[in-house]
Amino acid sequence: MLTLASKLKREEGVRARGGPAGSNDTSHRVSIRDRLLIKEVSELEANLPNTCKVTFPDPNKLHYFQLAISPDEGYYQGGKFQFEIEVPEAYNMVPPKVKCLTRIWHPNIAETGEICLSLLREHSIDGTGWAPTRTLKDVVWGLNSLFTDLLNFDDPLNIDAAEHHLRDKDDFRSKVQDFIRSYAR
Repeated sequence: MLTLASKLKREEGVRARGGPAGSNDTSHRVSIRDRLLIKEVSELEANLPNTCKVTFPDPNKLHYFQLAISPDEGYYQGGKFQFEIEVPEAYNMVPPKVKCLTRIWHPNIAETGEICLSLLREHSIDGTGWAPTRTLKDVVWGLNSLFTDLLNFDDPLNIDAAEHHLRDKDDFRSKVQDFIRSYAR
C-alpha cells in the first residue's frame, strides 16, 4: 500500500537523480501541508495524551483523521468522545477544522458538534487564536483539556449547559452522565 511518507521519499529520490527531463508530472508532488503533516503526525503520535487515540481512516490522507478522547477525571469521566479533524490545504496558515461527532452536554461544545476553543479560531481578539507556529499536537492537547482544565463556564458556546451548571451542579452532572450513557459509550 502506498503511503504519504513513501510517496514523499519517492519524490525526493526522483528529484535527487534529476528526474525525467522536462517532466511536468504533478501526480507525484506532495503539498506543503502534507510535508508538514508527515512531521507533525509523527510528533503527535509520540506525545499523545494517554486519554486520546488517533485513527487515520486512510493512511494516505494524513489531512483527515479521527480523535477519540476518554477522560479519566471530572464530569466526563467514563465517556468516549469522537472528533473529526480535517486539515485544510492552507494549513498551517489556517487552523484545522474540528467537529465533535458525539452528542455531549458541555458548555464549550454545541450539541451539533461545533467547538469553542480559542486556538481553533483563525482570528482572535485575545491573541490566543491560531498561529502558524501551532501544531496538531496543540490541537489534540487543547481538545483533551476541554474535559478538564479548559472547561469554561464563563465564555460558553452552549449557553444552556453553562447556565444549567450555574443553577444546579448536581443536576448538571446527572445530565452529563445521561448523555454519556446514551451517546458516548
